[in-house]
Amino acid sequence: MAGGTPKHPYHLVDPSPWPALGSFAALLLALGFGLALHPGMLGPGIEAVMKSVHWWAIAPGLLLVFGVMYWWWSDVIAESRVYHTAVVQLGLRYGMILFIASEVLFFAAFFWAFFDSALYPGAPNMPVRTEATGGIWPPKGISIIAPFDLPLMNTLILLLSGTTCTWAHHAIIEGNQKDAVRGLLCTVVLGAIFTCIQAYEYIHAPFTFSQDIYTSTFFMATGFHGFHVLVGTTFLIVCLIRAAKGQFKPRQHFGFEAAAWYWHFVDVVWLFLFFCIYWWGAGKAPIALH
Repeated sequence: MAGGTPKHPYHLVDPSPWPALGSFAALLLALGFGLALHPGMLGPGIEAVMKSVHWWAIAPGLLLVFGVMYWWWSDVIAESRVYHTAVVQLGLRYGMILFIASEVLFFAAFFWAFFDSALYPGAPNMPVRTEATGGIWPPKGISIIAPFDLPLMNTLILLLSGTTCTWAHHAIIEGNQKDAVRGLLCTVVLGAIFTCIQAYEYIHAPFTFSQDIYTSTFFMATGFHGFHVLVGTTFLIVCLIRAAKGQFKPRQHFGFEAAAWYWHFVDVVWLFLFFCIYWWGAGKAPIALH
């Protein structure tokens, strides 16, 4: 800086406590989660206390994680209005692309587990799997969720939310604050409806998580996606608040762009989940839930 004028377009952030505090919060959350699952891992003296506390052990870490998220992102939002130049925004876009790529690999692992079991439910060299599945897919005794009922409805809802998100994006580019708010509000509502329908589906599912390989891979893949819908909806709620305050400009709205990219990624993953797991993966198993 010279006379208050930047010499370069890069954003050199001030020292921040949030990375260190966020790491500590994550450690505290992991420790609480571990103690909730294995109360005796720190010895018999702690075991009795942890058994009485049980899942409340994750509360301190979880609250601190949410606190750091709020404080850190508040700082980023404040910085974005001054320091996010074209060069900085380019770097942020590359960062978001790499983040989404890492998420793709997460889902690839779950799909791999599902297809490995679905395509080879039984073979002479895999007697344990053959016995567990009965040599067919879905395994013997499984009744599946009707793919063209609630899952199809959720597919249409999520695709519609993608169009309203794009509507909001074009409104921001055109400087139309009113339509940007409307589009974001519709997207948030549709995301909330999707989550409610999926919660209903889980509550009435004809199988449980630990029943067999089909149920485990089903809940891991769809549940991990459901978590992403919750994160994306929260992301869009923040964008809705910012849009209502007029903080997004036609040339400076990366915060919304990142949320929109994330939301479209969630849309695409759900299409794969619907076609591969709900529809193709159902095979000829009897339908239990309509």
